[in-house]
Order: sequence, then structure tokens, then C-alpha cells
Amino acid sequence: MAASTVVIDQVPPLRRQEAATRAAEENQRFVNCVRALDRADWDRPTDCPSWPVRDVAAHVLGMWELTSSVREFVHVQRGGHRAARGRPLIDGMTEVQVTDRAHLTPAQLVERLATMAPRSARSRHRLPAPLRRLPVKQEFDGTTETWRLGYLFDVIHTRDAWMHRVDIARASGQPLVLTADHDGRIVADVAAEWARRHGQPFRLQLDGPAGGRYAAGDGGEEISLDAVEFCRILSGRGAGTGLLTQQVPF
Repeated sequence: MAASTVVIDQVPPLRRQEAATRAAEENQRFVNCVRALDRADWDRPTDCPSWPVRDVAAHVLGMWELTSSVREFVHVQRGGHRAARGRPLIDGMTEVQVTDRAHLTPAQLVERLATMAPRSARSRHRLPAPLRRLPVKQEFDGTTETWRLGYLFDVIHTRDAWMHRVDIARASGQPLVLTADHDGRIVADVAAEWARRHGQPFRLQLDGPAGGRYAAGDGGEEISLDAVEFCRILSGRGAGTGLLTQQVPF
């Protein structure tokens, strides 16, 4: 195995302190992304069905406010149950978040995002240990899984903002800022969870600033593609074959 190839089970999980650093950085990059949008960009369609750019930004703002306020968390949970109407709860919750912020102008969205970016990162980091261990039910890929609240706050919320930054960059045509230390770490964590979920041997070559080489076991599929496209496929935004049909939560 080449020295530059990482054995996938040697990729360390995102622990609390590092997760806080990644959250703070990603939140600020998301703010920078929406600040750079032109007026027309806010109405452009994204890879999220029925969501233009402004709705993606409203959802991200809603998640940041949810993680920073118990009152908002309860409001979105209750409203989400009513809005879901047989769909997964998260669909109802995001619908509430977007609807609640539909009156905000792009400038107001940017202002509130800038205010909430550091606050949300701090709130997630300060979540007490007993709450971090709380089990939460999540519907994912057709099944109900049990996650720890700490995993949801440390990992999923950062992946969510990251992927929506990708959505907005693709929709608007603006450059997507990617670095190995930040984006590459998020992608590596995604690849490690993907490997745990499918449990098969593979060789994975991910290109671009956020890329890397990963492997597990002997033989298996050999996969080579752009790192961002890899994540888009695993999130359900693109079509994959073979081991790339294994989705990962974002």
C-alpha cells in the first residue's frame, strides 16, 4: 500500500474539541459564501428539491438558532411533527424553519447568519456531557437509527452547513473555498463513516483540495472521483453505483 494511502479505520473520529473548531470554521465559511451572493443568486434553484438559495440559507440559519435556543428547539420539534404529515420528522422541521424565515430579506438573512455563526458553534461545544449522551431517533435511508445528541451536534450539523455551502456555490457559480485542513478533514470523516456502514474492502482516490487516498481490506472496488462529488453522491444529490449507493447522513 502506498505511503500516501490512509487505512480508513485509522481516520480518527471528530471528537468534541476538534468538532468545535470545524464548526466555527465552517459556519464562518458559510457566512462568507452568502455574503458574496448577488441579488439574483438568492432565487437560483439548488440541488435541494424546491429550495432556491434563500431557502437553503434560511434552513441553515434555522438550524443554528435551534442549536442555540431551547425555546427554538421545542418550537421546531412541535411544529415539525405537525408539518411532517407522514414524512420523516426532519422534513417537517426544515419546512418550519424555512417558513418561519420566509419574510427575511437576503440582507437580513446574512446579518442573522453572521450573528448566529459563532454563537451556534459555541452552543454546540458547550452541550453538557449528560445531554451529549442522550439517544435521538433519526430516520435515515429508509430506516430509523439511534444517534447520540453529541454526534448530531458535533458531526451532522457541520456536515449539513458544509454541504449546503456546496449547494449554494454550485447554484450561484461562485468559487467553492476548499482547504485540506478543514474540508479535507470533513471529507475524511465522511469517508470513514461510509466505510463503516458498508463494511466492504475498497480503494478510494478522492481528488481536489479536500481529497485523499483511503483503503480498507484486500481488493474490493477501486473508486476514483472528486472529493466534493463523492460527498454529493453519498448525500443523495448524485447517482452512485456499487459501494457509492451506500448513503451517509449530512
